[in-house]
Amino acid sequence: MTRTPEEPATKRPPGRPARISRDAIVEAVAATANLDTMTVREVAARLQVTHGALYRWVRTRDELVDLVSETLVDRVVRRVDGAAGDPPAAPELLLRLGWAMHDEFLALPGYATHLSRPHRHHGPSVERIRDTVVTALVRDGVDEAMAEQSWQIFVTCTVGWLAAVENAQHPGARTPHFAVFLDVLVRGLPARDPDAGRPAGTEPPTPDAGRP
Repeated sequence: MTRTPEEPATKRPPGRPARISRDAIVEAVAATANLDTMTVREVAARLQVTHGALYRWVRTRDELVDLVSETLVDRVVRRVDGAAGDPPAAPELLLRLGWAMHDEFLALPGYATHLSRPHRHHGPSVERIRDTVVTALVRDGVDEAMAEQSWQIFVTCTVGWLAAVENAQHPGARTPHFAVFLDVLVRGLPARDPDAGRPAGTEPPTPDAGRP
């Protein structure tokens, strides 16, 4: 029932109340302040529409979360692609993407935490950001396999950081600013060839190591 990212956000099929839109639904979800326990009925109440009216957009809680993901990813991709001129080099694109994810994901309480846990992913949303990253890296001359590894590292680290910020789980009082974290992460990408192996002296202990 949710619309695909390619459909304009302003398009509204006949009969749907004007007060319902993807952005309005996301704002209503944010107002619930708990992505884990929200219900379609609760979001409809916050939109001040009937449950049946919202049912024309989303029928289940999973569809509601999918719509939220589509909308947030739309916002992220628009911010990354919005600048005029030639596509940016991969490091600049990753910086833009990291800040867009920071702003959009943290604006919806619980969303980064939701992404960081095992869950049913919304494939189209994940693939849109993945394709943006992998395409930029390959365009810069990175092998496609390493571009894929780099994407996995980037998204895992960034979402993990944002989830930790949401849950105040950073150790110590001098937590690095997101700009510092993102700078270090991007400078370490693209991923290196795993065939290089471990540095000397870091081999795992043998089963009998340390035994008399």
